[in-house]
Amino acid sequence: MAYRLGPVQSLDCAPRFEYVRSGACTIRVAVQGAGPLVIMVHGWPESWYSWRHQIGPIANAGFTAAAIDVRGYGGSSRPHAIESYDMRSIISDIQAVADRLGGGKAILIGHDWGAPIVWNSALVDPERFRGVAALSIPYVGQGQEPLIEVARRRYTQNGHFFYHICIEEEGAAEAEMEADVRAGLRKIYYAMSADAPENAWPRDKVHGDTLLHRLVDPNVMPGWMSASDLDYFVTEFETSGFRGAFNRYRNFHRDFKFLSRFDHHPIEQPALFISGAEDIGLHMFGRQAEPRMREVVTDLRGFHLIENCGHWTQQEKPAEVNGLLLDWLRGI
Repeated sequence: MAYRLGPVQSLDCAPRFEYVRSGACTIRVAVQGAGPLVIMVHGWPESWYSWRHQIGPIANAGFTAAAIDVRGYGGSSRPHAIESYDMRSIISDIQAVADRLGGGKAILIGHDWGAPIVWNSALVDPERFRGVAALSIPYVGQGQEPLIEVARRRYTQNGHFFYHICIEEEGAAEAEMEADVRAGLRKIYYAMSADAPENAWPRDKVHGDTLLHRLVDPNVMPGWMSASDLDYFVTEFETSGFRGAFNRYRNFHRDFKFLSRFDHHPIEQPALFISGAEDIGLHMFGRQAEPRMREVVTDLRGFHLIENCGHWTQQEKPAEVNGLLLDWLRGI
């Protein structure tokens, strides 16, 4: 069954909604165009709508552009159990979309949490997924222990705040964000953008501080986030809540166990990496991100940093991102 999307003021595309079954879940997909399937996977706190500037250009270039709502978000299913959001389950959703809309083949693009989702989908299932691009978060392999334990040692044990740790406790972060969804989203989007002043995401927060503690609430959002854009995201999260979204952060140990079996397998498909030069997500990986990537991603066809761009890469700098993505897609 297909559904048409109502008008949204700043939308650069005219997709329809498809609903794809994945086990007991249903995944909502915004679809436009015809040709090889390109699946776009968003991060937190976003939805398919974060790809609003990419869907039309990718479709016009001769592809089927398909931007999903990750389970727990928007119009997709929202199971309650934490383990329903482990990487194995979410990869199965991407596989189901590829089978339904792409005849069992797809090219993947992901941002923020969507980046590890597409990296690991390509790692686990190279036959289905024939190319992978990621924004903000590079792929550097699985490491020796779950990321949450690295964060505990590096930050928590020294009394510092780390937002993954903050989210671990069920219910607390949900209650904080859901108390005022609009204000919470405004603060998060602004703090991690290139438009925010230095230390808008405070680096001196301490362990025990809440997620939104001391984040600036801007009087006016930057130009890349219009009033209607913010309205759309707010409506989505007022409907879905945040439990499913935060459950993704509660599966580090399950993910590590599952993915460890692939730890010595490189990603060999044609790959691309794009990030804002001012993205605090990338800065966590340090200056060695590119050489570390090239050790485990053997056909990395570009490592691009976009100046004056923060974490919301494809929303803050759509023209630059689209140019890089389309050049890469045409080369596959």
